[in-house]
Order: sequence, then structure tokens, then C-alpha cells
Amino acid sequence: MAEARQFRLWASGCCHVGTDLRRRKRESLACAIRHAERGGGLGGPPFAWDVAVHLGDFSGTQGPPDDAEGREVVRQFGELATHGKHRREHVYCLVGNHDASVPGQPTQWWFRKWLDPTGENSRTSGVDPTRRPYPVEGTWERYAFRAGNLLFLMMGDRNDVGPPVGRGAKGGYPAGAVTAETFAWWKRMVEQNPYSILIACHHHMLKETTVASGEWEGFRKDEAGEWRGVYHGYFPQGAPRGASYLYFVDGKPDARAFERYLADSPGAIDLWLGGHTHTHPDDRCGGRSHVERKWGVGFVNCCALSRYHGHKNVPMSRLLTFTDGSDRVRVQCYLHTSQHAPQGWYQPAERTLPLTKPFELG
Repeated sequence: MAEARQFRLWASGCCHVGTDLRRRKRESLACAIRHAERGGGLGGPPFAWDVAVHLGDFSGTQGPPDDAEGREVVRQFGELATHGKHRREHVYCLVGNHDASVPGQPTQWWFRKWLDPTGENSRTSGVDPTRRPYPVEGTWERYAFRAGNLLFLMMGDRNDVGPPVGRGAKGGYPAGAVTAETFAWWKRMVEQNPYSILIACHHHMLKETTVASGEWEGFRKDEAGEWRGVYHGYFPQGAPRGASYLYFVDGKPDARAFERYLADSPGAIDLWLGGHTHTHPDDRCGGRSHVERKWGVGFVNCCALSRYHGHKNVPMSRLLTFTDGSDRVRVQCYLHTSQHAPQGWYQPAERTLPLTKPFELG
């Protein structure tokens, strides 16, 4: 009997290439690619994948990112060409809060120039849209692509305005943001595609879905009653209450537009993939782990690849395996260092999540 065909999605985010290079000359993005393509030097095995999503925060700066860091991101993506198994176009990217432009600059110019999901700036990004294994439909800010009956809804973070949604010359504050147009697009795509397995992707998780995604959960108070960063930097002018989740919709704080929609329509989507909060795979904050179910939806925090940008980093990523004819998806955790457990697959973090319908590769 023939073995069922599978589709493997490699999901990661928060490589913060500039931070890891400055701190320890570590190539956070290139290292992860090498591990996936040929295995790690500490025993982690290589693994097969069909396409990848990187969920934002390529930059490691606290101020707005620059061209030098953009060139470095593209250089590290060059590891794909070195191994020959995948092309740059196999990776679909989103803009995160650290990738943001600031008022007075062209909107999200850095992400558009160097990551460029729609291939508008191929000369700098190296992305050729005609070489995508699954074509992109939309704009850099919100776009979709299909693989079999999987429909990916990719939404970029938009904290590129002034405080409290964005922090001006200092870059993007942690609280997540989308425009009203992006939420309307997401809602329309959900309602127009009832026969697809819907996978929503954003840099941030939704409120109170996974580890440290609730109000004020990015911080703790010290003995003097002062807020200190645990998962995120504390910036009083930048909506710290919502630093750990998608907080703004069209500038409205704690909007919970996605959460209300999903509460009213359980199972409207199958998966929400995000990151933003870096920690070790066994961490629980607010009683929640990295992989949870709520409103009939599987929520997966896939981050982070960075070792040095943050307080509790253990570099890791996720592999989601969809099997033709199955209504379940296997979610595995890959550790890219050996600081928490041996490099490679971390079985205690593995989960299986239900889907609303069987996967069809086509």
C-alpha cells in the first residue's frame, strides 16, 4: 500500500540577526537553515520541509533597521542556495515589530526592500515571484497563498506610526498592530473560503491564547514596584499592557477584533501561527504553553531563532506535518542549540492538533 503523501511546513520567526551577530557573532537565520538542510553540529538531524514561513522580527535593532542589516539578512538566506534543496522563494515572510519604519520614512521600507514577499524589489531582496512554489496574491502587508486545500493568510505587523502604536525614532514598540483594512481582508478571506483549511499568520499571538500572551505578561514588578522586562522591553509610552499580543486594530487599543470574531464563530479558522514572545519550550505563563486550543482553533507560538535577543531565549522552530486524507496535523519542536535539551527534536513539546476537514494535497 502506498504511503500517504505529506506536506511539511517549517515555521519560525524572531531571528533578530543583528543582535546575535553583535553579541556572539552567531548567524541566527543561517544556522537554522543549515540545521534544517544538513543537520546541526551538536547532533540535531536534518529534516525535510516543503515551504517555510518566517513570522517577522528579522532585525535586531532597537532603532529603525538599516540597509547593512538588510544585506546581512539576504546574505544569511543565501545558505539555502548553498545546500541546493530549497530556494529563497520557498520561504514566505511577514513584517514584525522590530522591522518597522518610523514616521517620516516610506512605510515599512526596510521589510519591503529586503524581505519583499511579493517580489517588488527583486534586485535587493533576491525574491523572484515567478519562482514561488505557491504563488502569492496580495501585497507585502497582507497576502495569501495556497498549497492543496491549505490557505495561508499572511498579515504583517503595522506599528510603524508614532506612540503608542509605534515608538518613532526608536523603532517599533512590542504591542502588535494591524490596520482595519487587514482585519477586513482576513474576515473576507475566512468567509469566502469555507472549504479550505485556514492558517492565519501574524507576528503576534492573539490575547490569552499561548504562553505570556495576556495583559502585562511581558513584565513583572520588582521589589520596588517597578516594571521589569521578562519577555519584552518595558516602554511606558508604548502600550506595555498589550506588549505580548496583537493589541491594536486600526489604532484602537485592546481591540480584540479577531478574538471576538473567533469566539462568535468557533472553528472559523484551523490554525493561528505567530511568535514574538521568546522563551523555552516548557515555559508556561498565564497557565498557557506554546501550543494551545481556543475557540476551536489551534494556536502555535513558533519562536524564536535568536539566542541573544531577549531574556529567556532558547532557539527553536516548529515543523507542521499535514498528511493527505488526515484531519490532524503533527506539530514538532526543533531545538537549534543544546542549552535546554539535546539539539534536535524535543519530544515533550510535540503536539497533534485537529483540523476542521481532511488535508488534500491535490
